[in-house]
Amino acid sequence: MARSTPARVAVAAGAVVLLVAGLGACSSAGDDEHPEKRSFALEGTTLTVDSDDSALEIVAVGGQAAGRIEVTRWFDGSVVAGGEPETTWAMEDGGRLVLRENCSGFIADCSTKHRIEVPHGVTVKVEDGDGSVRASGLRDPLTVRTGDGSVHVTGTTGPLDLRTGDGSVRVEDATGPLRMHTDDGSIRADVDSREVRARSGDGSVRLELGTVPDLVESRSGDGSVTITLPRATYRVAAGTGDGAVDVSVPRDDSSGHVVSARTGDGKVTVRTAN
Repeated sequence: MARSTPARVAVAAGAVVLLVAGLGACSSAGDDEHPEKRSFALEGTTLTVDSDDSALEIVAVGGQAAGRIEVTRWFDGSVVAGGEPETTWAMEDGGRLVLRENCSGFIADCSTKHRIEVPHGVTVKVEDGDGSVRASGLRDPLTVRTGDGSVHVTGTTGPLDLRTGDGSVRVEDATGPLRMHTDDGSIRADVDSREVRARSGDGSVRLELGTVPDLVESRSGDGSVTITLPRATYRVAAGTGDGAVDVSVPRDDSSGHVVSARTGDGKVTVRTAN
């Protein structure tokens, strides 16, 4: 069942006042001092978060009852000469959390944030049209797709598949298989994963691994690529369309530890950690 939340609506008399008032306001969900909280029943072990325009925070909580998720919502917004802004939330089909923001008018400025607490044992899939995504503490698979926003994941042990159309990707303290992709933005990872794949259409890639990996693949269309590895012998393939290549790790074409690093424009560095 969806529930609407009214927000403050600013209306001014004159056109000049309208413009100044609208441009002078900049909404932030953090300004909402009275966030709403709601508990949803979850059927099965997969949660899909379907959001059109919200910052999202996904947190695994130990000791939380199975079959339920807890959601906190912050919302702040203003509309000049338009309809009243609102947000809605609903669980559909027992496993799809649908989050919507309606904010339109002559000058509209709205901001929404959701914190979603899930129990361990739940696979999470995020589909966010426009907004940043943060996640922490997950032991189970996480898939993120956001059209426009950064992705930041910390403290996970399950497989990660992270993709944004426009924004940076950052991962820390992860041990599971890792796949990262951004069309336009940088990628940073400091992890203990044994399998890492990273691809940026336009941006630098920097990977630091604390465990000897089985496979590292890194690509950038336009940006430097830097991979820092524990001391071991690696089978390395490295190249750049325009730039220098510096490989200083021990190399052996028969090694089971495979590293591939390429960029269309920029320096490629594959080195051993100090």
